[in-house]
Parts: sequence; structure tokens; C-alpha cells
Amino acid sequence: MPEKKILIIDADVASRNFIARNMLDQKYEVIQAGSGKEGLIYAWRDRPDLAVIDPTITDITGEELARKLKQDARTSNMPLIALSSDPSVVRIKPCLDAGFSEYITKSGQAVAILNETAKRLLGLSDMVARKGGLLMVFLSAKGGTGTSSMCANIAMNIGQNQPEARVVVVDMVLPIGSIAPIVGYEGKQNIVTVAEMLPEETSLEFFRDKLTELKIWRFNLLAGSPDPESSNHLKAGRVGDIVSALKESYDYVLVDIGRSLSRITLPLIQNADLNILIVSTDASTVSLTKTILEYMKSKSVNEDAIFAVLNRAVGLEGLSKAETEKALEISIRTTMPYLSSNMSFANSHHQPFTLKFPKDTASIVFQDAAKEMSNLARRLRAE
Repeated sequence: MPEKKILIIDADVASRNFIARNMLDQKYEVIQAGSGKEGLIYAWRDRPDLAVIDPTITDITGEELARKLKQDARTSNMPLIALSSDPSVVRIKPCLDAGFSEYITKSGQAVAILNETAKRLLGLSDMVARKGGLLMVFLSAKGGTGTSSMCANIAMNIGQNQPEARVVVVDMVLPIGSIAPIVGYEGKQNIVTVAEMLPEETSLEFFRDKLTELKIWRFNLLAGSPDPESSNHLKAGRVGDIVSALKESYDYVLVDIGRSLSRITLPLIQNADLNILIVSTDASTVSLTKTILEYMKSKSVNEDAIFAVLNRAVGLEGLSKAETEKALEISIRTTMPYLSSNMSFANSHHQPFTLKFPKDTASIVFQDAAKEMSNLARRLRAE
């Protein structure tokens, strides 16, 4: 395990030392600061991987400290954990709004919660990385590339190819989900409402039994935010716990993030068994995709775990497969053929493409791609 550096900012010496000893026991390198100003100096100088902050520090408010850290390029991606004796909503909400990833109230369980939260935010949790069902993330660099249609149809084909497997699709496209209109889901349960539930309410049994089952699609669904306003209330700190629970409850967890690359979705990409990157053929999208690839590599995403799909579904114009591979410097593993209006027709009828057009060449491509993605994710997990 690579050594990670933790910054602790707490004015109370006894509390700070107690947290530091715990973190040292977890094999982290520890830096301590007794004030917000001192914490900023250490954060920008030493570049820690995560900060644990008591937001009740007095020289700088916890909210202002978080904003300063998030606004500086040196620390903008550093996860922040608030660890406080103040359990009030008037303290918690401003902290989360200011940029804290998690808010933990000091209690008898706080140390255990802190340890698990730190592991999850740092991408070191075995439960997230190497246990449970296979995690497959679908993403793109630009809207309109067909990412959500690809995610839903691949999930359906995995379920069809492996009838014994349990498959769930999670819509993390922000600010408004895009899977529900494709599959015809109109229920009120979604990622925002589930994240608002208490941890004890979202047991493994809840995820196994209470998520909507779409029988024709052969998967269960955790729908996305129904509107932009709702997405503003998403409790981002709960996303990791939800995905971990889903991995324990299902054999395959497919997460559609579209082009919603953010501090919420980056840990999913980093911990995915397979990242399915959807590319359209226009030059601007290919250029943006190159930027996304470089960013993923800078975040230590395994290149072998990137499954590039060239989607010609929307038209024949644009770059060829060879030209796209040369521009991206990565192999295209699957090329979707031109679908004319068939995909839109299937989506408008809320039906899987392979059921609506079983003899279409694209149906065979969907089936083969689903098998190849499953096999590759399983092989990478075993390595």
C-alpha cells in the first residue's frame, strides 16, 4: 500500500494527538496543525492526500478554510473530512456546501467511521476496490455520445448473457439523470432520495429488495436526479457507501456518469474494474476525450482498465477508427455501427435495442461487447 499523507487541523491538542496516533496506527504519514492558518501553510507546502479538520477552529472558520483549500489548484482535489463535536444541521450543511466530503460527529464510533471514510476517500478500501460485484463505469468527454443508451443496453445484454447474475444500473449523470427516460422509469426513488436516507435504513437487504426491477431490461435501477434542483441536494459523501453496498448486493454494478466528471465521480473511476469510455467520431469530441484520458492517467487509472467504444450510432461522418486510435493513442475495443433512427426509436419505446431489432448488426455488437467487457473486468479483478 502506498503511504498516504494525512493533515490534521484541530486547535485541541489532546484531540489532535489522539487522531494522529490513530492515523499512525493505520500506517499513514501524519502532519498536525493547531490553527486554520497553520493548516493552510502545511496543506499548500506539503500537499497531503487528505485533511481531517475540526470546523470549530476559531482563527478561520471551517467553511472558509474548506473554500480556500478547494479554490487553490494545489489542494482542490484533496478530500476534506470534518470531525466535530457539533452535531447541529446549521453546522453540517454549511460545511458540506463549502467543500467537505464528509462530516463526522465525535462519538464512541467516530474513530471507526473516520478510518473507513479515509480509506474510501483515498481509494484504498478493499470493499470498494477488490470485493463484491464488478464495478463498471460508463463515461464520455462530451454530451450526445450515447453513453446512457450504451450503459443501459450493455447492462441488459450482461443480464441476458448471464441469467444467474444480478445486475444493477446507477445513474450518476448530473445535474439530471438520463437512464430513466430510456427505460421508462417514472418512480420517485433515485440517487438523491436514497442518499438522504440514514445509513441504517440502507442495508444490504434494502438494495437487494427495494430497488426497482426492470424485468424487460434484466436489471435493477437506482435512477438519477430527476431535475437540476434536486441534484444540488445530493449528499455526495454517501455515494461511496451506496456503491459499496451495491457491490455487496449485486454481481455487476454499472454506473453511468456521462460527462459528469467531478469530485463525486472521480473515486468511482479510480476504483472501477472497468471504465467504458464512449467516443463519437467528430474531431472536437476526440480532442476532449484525449484530455480526459490524460487526466485519468494522472489520477493513476489503469490504462488496461479503459475500454474505449467508438459510437457511430449518430452518423457516418467524422474520424475513422484508425484516425481516432492515432489521436487518442489508445485502442478502440468496440465500434458501434451507424444505427440511423433505430436507437432513438427503441429508446422512445423504452425497449432494449436487441429486443426491438434482434436481427440488426448492432444487436450482435451489443452482445459481443457485453461479453468482452464482462470477461475483461473479471480478468483484471483476478490480476
